Amino acid sequence: CVLLGPVLLLLWVSVAWAEVLVQPDFDAKKFSGLWYVASVVSDCKVFLGKKDHLLMSTRSIKALAGGNLSVHMEFPWADGCHQVDAEYLRVGSEGHFRVPALGYLDVRVVDTDSSSFALVCIYKELEGALSTAVKLY
Repeated sequence: CVLLGPVLLLLWVSVAWAEVLVQPDFDAKKFSGLWYVASVVSDCKVFLGKKDHLLMSTRSIKALAGGNLSVHMEFPWADGCHQVDAEYLRVGSEGHFRVPALGYLDVRVVDTDSSSFALVCIYKELEGALSTAVKLY
């Protein structure tokens, strides 16, 4: 009984996210480069508490073997620039990832032209809470 709740939650998450499709012809090599995060929408309580103080962050993305991505992130803050490196691990189809190091359970590149815009959906766990974010690169 104790495991039933988390199992049902994971099942619901799988079904809810099953409807969010990835870019059908996603190419990690074409997607590689410097991206600016122009806008973020999220129900994450941590994000909502800090959104008024957030500035535009960047992502430097590099395609790796097997469809994985190496992502270097930079976040400007009042006390300086914070940097994070993570590997986005390909799950199934191209453009679908998990990032265990950041608590990202599901990352999908929904739409992109690989040069001027990308729409990325992220489902994550942060401080014990599940949340969704949609980012416009």
